Amino acid sequence: MRRIALSLALASLAAGNAFASPSNPVNGAEFRTLQQAQPTQKVEGKVEVIEFFMYHCPACYAVDNPLTEWARKNEDKVNFRRIHLSSGELRDFEARLYVTLEALQLQDAMYGKVLEAWHKEHRRLRSDEENLNWALRNGIDKEKFLSAYNSFGVAMRLKALARMADAYGVTGTPTIVVNGKFVTEPQMVAQANPNMPGTEVIPSSMQVLDALVARSRQ
Repeated sequence: MRRIALSLALASLAAGNAFASPSNPVNGAEFRTLQQAQPTQKVEGKVEVIEFFMYHCPACYAVDNPLTEWARKNEDKVNFRRIHLSSGELRDFEARLYVTLEALQLQDAMYGKVLEAWHKEHRRLRSDEENLNWALRNGIDKEKFLSAYNSFGVAMRLKALARMADAYGVTGTPTIVVNGKFVTEPQMVAQANPNMPGTEVIPSSMQVLDALVARSRQ
């Protein structure tokens, strides 16, 4: 009986994937829907889109330019935000750097420079010393940086981001959440469309986002 049930489940999954399409994504294939929708940052006339990322993540770096361009083209209808995946611990040096820059209101300005440090300069910002040295090289005041970096507010923000990721069920990056309830990843798009060339995965992921934003605006 269990074998029959398993066979039926696999057949159902295969059938669902057969009709999967980036321009008409299928729940459970190119995206999943959270059982409990999460609160969104309200901006009139816009749908919230959050990318959970990590600075060191090669897939995040690969999707960065296409996703940035997608957000720019859709800025009239999308409130796009990036949030670093956090373990909640002070020794999560990547997330701690992100939250420190956020506290200093430098995250947007410095985002690209941190990515370049990781992926072009091959610097591994995985210690307090390395983070401070990076900040100094990029013209950030030492006293202001350390004051934020070692603050209670940054410690609490790290924990809040970890709880947020748990609420969305985020375990890897890049993960993109639309309207607080639709969750997609390039990996999901690739798995749902196994015959898709690798070069088409990221453009197809942008199509999935188009469809999910349109669905959210209905």
